[in-house]
Amino acid sequence: MTAGRTDPVVRSAYGAVRGRYERGVAVFRGIPYAAPPFGPRRFRPPVPLPPWDGVHDAGAFGPTPPKPPYSEAFAHYLSDPVVPGDDCLNLNIWTPQPGPGARLPVLVWLHGGALTRGSSAVPVYDGHAFARDGVVCVSVNYRLGVEGYGLFPDTPPNPGLRDQIAALTWVHEAIEAFGGDPGRITLFGQSAGAISIGALIAAPQTQGLVRRAVLQSGPPEASERAKVRRMVRRMASRLKIPATAEAFAAVDRDLLLHTQAEVGRLSSPVVGGPAFGIVTDGDTVPRDPLDALTEGGAAPGVELLMGWTRDEYRLWLVPGGLLDRVDRLGAVALAGAMARCHCGSEVPRGYRALHPEAGTAEIVGQLVTDHLLRIPLHHLADARTEPSYVYEFAWPSNLPDLGSCHALELGFVFDTGEVPEARKLAGEGAPQELADAMHAAWVRFATEGDPGWERWDETHPVRVFGDRAPGAENGVAYTTYGPRDRELALWATDATRAAVTPEESTRVRRLRRTGALRRH
Repeated sequence: MTAGRTDPVVRSAYGAVRGRYERGVAVFRGIPYAAPPFGPRRFRPPVPLPPWDGVHDAGAFGPTPPKPPYSEAFAHYLSDPVVPGDDCLNLNIWTPQPGPGARLPVLVWLHGGALTRGSSAVPVYDGHAFARDGVVCVSVNYRLGVEGYGLFPDTPPNPGLRDQIAALTWVHEAIEAFGGDPGRITLFGQSAGAISIGALIAAPQTQGLVRRAVLQSGPPEASERAKVRRMVRRMASRLKIPATAEAFAAVDRDLLLHTQAEVGRLSSPVVGGPAFGIVTDGDTVPRDPLDALTEGGAAPGVELLMGWTRDEYRLWLVPGGLLDRVDRLGAVALAGAMARCHCGSEVPRGYRALHPEAGTAEIVGQLVTDHLLRIPLHHLADARTEPSYVYEFAWPSNLPDLGSCHALELGFVFDTGEVPEARKLAGEGAPQELADAMHAAWVRFATEGDPGWERWDETHPVRVFGDRAPGAENGVAYTTYGPRDRELALWATDATRAAVTPEESTRVRRLRRTGALRRH
């Protein structure tokens, strides 16, 4: 089972692996779960690996999938290490008890990065704290960008999502040998990772493999096929090749990444633009995942924990000075937001009435965030009969202008605030008591299915982490409250039906009478 305190060896159905003990936890890095996706396998679904002979050394992170670097503006806030090599379909495991019999809960992490960047090697995603607290933690690499989500006529769609299914299958079959319980697997992911999880728990191939899921700042969704195809065609036009997988596979990898970055450089959750995404394919994604989960009976019995950060949009607008630019654009930016959200002018007027002190960038950012993220998650929680729990992360970064931005909560969830990469977003002096509270909630959810607050019901309870309002526990921990004011604007226009207090209803009625808010 183990070969010594400094050299744990685990024998699974796929072969033996040798890891390392680090601070009392056994760590196995870079374990391959599928064949390298290059050569004749490029742009194709993942191919399983046959069991290997001997002992595979799992002492270092495996290769990361091909990806362009972040722009200089984003690299100031986000880290994205690169490990060269072709064997990029690999995963990592942190476990307190390597060997069968422990049957500990399992957390499987899928990173974010707009399906074009990120990897399991980001130091913020170190799984040591989860293993320290009795949970086996797994993190996964999967194909990104055009390699993982290009839409071609000559190969099946969504190879990156198929990679994730292959990894999840591997975990379900092998994790008992590492001390995990295959009947207590919780998927958790942020941004593109959360969007992926929405598709995974709805996929026919994964039914029965997942007990629980955590969606952080990403709703279940499918991208428009035409939008993804447009991204591929623009790349093909620049490369002067046909828009086929065969033609793309013949292109130098670095040139392909450079072209992808150029075509997608104007893409943003706020402003839109061409982008890669998960598409319906009649196989792994037979219908839009949100529809499958809310109307189609997918993922029966799967409990959900989901939420967002209070100022998601600030990570999208602060780098590169877009926040100030949107403020200067004023009415033009609002018109773009209305088109993106498919709403009339009464909706931003409602936001203005409820938040008169806000600038244009904040109105646009919150409007788009509500449309893309909060409302779909509300809808998902409303529609599910299984227990759902909702949170908001509200602690503002100690760095200027970031507020409670997208991805800021990750160092708190993983309890890795001490690593320099976490301080790139949080600044110095992030409160450890907040990390203790969030990390404990995720551990409790994976272990018991209850993160420690009321499940979602008609009163819409939301746990707020890091609220600095008077009365919040320790000043920075968490409290429970009802729907936020900014959700009332869309509630009043029939876009959502949040339950509100009589006082809030009176406020909305008063705004309607003055003409500041009208039904849409």
